[in-house]
Amino acid sequence: MNAAAGPPGAAPVRAPRVLIADDQRLIRTGFRLILTSRGIEVVGEASDGVEAVKLVRRLRPDVVLMDIRMPNMDGLEAARQVLALDPACRVVMLTTFDLDRYVYAALALGASGFLLKDVTADHLAASVRLVNTGDALLAPSITRRLVERFASPDRAPGPTRPAVHQALDSLTPREREVLTLVGRGLSNSELATALTLSEATVKTHVARIFAKLDLRDRAQAVVLAYETGLVTPGA
Repeated sequence: MNAAAGPPGAAPVRAPRVLIADDQRLIRTGFRLILTSRGIEVVGEASDGVEAVKLVRRLRPDVVLMDIRMPNMDGLEAARQVLALDPACRVVMLTTFDLDRYVYAALALGASGFLLKDVTADHLAASVRLVNTGDALLAPSITRRLVERFASPDRAPGPTRPAVHQALDSLTPREREVLTLVGRGLSNSELATALTLSEATVKTHVARIFAKLDLRDRAQAVVLAYETGLVTPGA
């Protein structure tokens, strides 16, 4: 069993088991070589969305690297089915350009982030390990621009637009403040500084927000912050 080193004295963290779904064999081969050379097991490869869903059902990977544009079933529908089949699975969307309207829809569905296909080897491996810990893979500046462009109802991709929990009445004023800053792309450490709180307290607030609003991670929180008007484009 491969394991990643953690803090001194901490138990080793098991390396994630990964499924790669992309219709380009070269991409799949390259990503497999990168990940396996860094101690991350690739349990399977899929060339389209239909095959990806079947393999997730059979192999139960921790992380799926999912291309958006594939034949037979695209990555967006495949991500929806994978997350319904295995809510614990983390899906990272693969795209060739950052401001992809379908990336926005995938984040709202519950994908944990996205990677450009020209990602560096080290960043690819680090990203897979990151989402496996339960965090979201977000480049704040890119994600903000992505959500600002596509968050309005008339621009979201039709029937695939998910029904995100819109009721914020359950949040305390502090939790609303935290969600607003999460929507602006602040990390936990940045939130702690901005609100003059300990990072542990910030983590508690974030966890409560996710529980109350049924959010998987920060990706959905960013989308929700824009869709409910807590954050507005250009804020």
